[in-house]
Amino acid sequence: MDQLETWQAAVLGIVQGLSEPLPISSSGHLVVVPWLFDWPDPGGDASASKTFDVAVHLGTLFGVVIYFWRDLVSIVASAWRTLRTRTFETFEDRLPWYLILASIPAALVGAAFADTFEGPLSDPVAVGIQLIAFGLLLWVADRFFASERVMETLNGREALFIGFAQVLALIPGTSRSGITMTAGRVLKLRREAAARFSFLMSVPVVAGAVLFKSYDTFVAGDGLPDGAAAPFAAGIITSTVVGLFAIAFLLKYVRNHTFLPFVIYRCALGAVVLVVAATGLR
Repeated sequence: MDQLETWQAAVLGIVQGLSEPLPISSSGHLVVVPWLFDWPDPGGDASASKTFDVAVHLGTLFGVVIYFWRDLVSIVASAWRTLRTRTFETFEDRLPWYLILASIPAALVGAAFADTFEGPLSDPVAVGIQLIAFGLLLWVADRFFASERVMETLNGREALFIGFAQVLALIPGTSRSGITMTAGRVLKLRREAAARFSFLMSVPVVAGAVLFKSYDTFVAGDGLPDGAAAPFAAGIITSTVVGLFAIAFLLKYVRNHTFLPFVIYRCALGAVVLVVAATGLR
């Protein structure tokens, strides 16, 4: 089977870099874009395709780490301090454990039901439906819930609630950032606060997925397919650079704007996918 060319991988890295921070579903785009343009799987098979998806998620993880490096250093220091002192008086003391708590549901469900999420739910038609459905859910949460709370008012139960919402992001087309921001809005967080917590909680989840897939590929498996190194590198580099700018854009944008443009885009793309599939054009 044909392999993905390096320029195609770079394009998918750009797509990932834009669609992971923005609430429009990176996993959905990584299904839809190759399907619409009839591009091959990276390395020529479905397993390598999933590995490529995780690789470009590693790129956007790099973007999050670069953008939030001061916050992450503070979070690690707070975790170490609270382990020693056993005191959790301030939000800074509690935040590391909120992020870990919010990561547990998706980690457990993803590990237990990986084949389910990588199977029928990855069909382009299913992705089109999920783009529309979860886009509308984001609109409802953004439109009808007040937005005065800052991130520092979150408690453990609310962090876990956002974590359970993140489980839905295992379904391609949902959007990890989109569903966690939706949950944050339901909790009446300001848009910027919901986005910031969403980005921070992506670090342990994506890092865990990368480690799991890396073990599966390089330790338990045979490594990358021949000729796949250059496309994978191109995807990681472009997703890192574009993702970094997309994070900065979104955090600035949501200070004074709603999520409505992203909802409209999701619904439009989902409709295109469904029409193309229904008419047999692809």
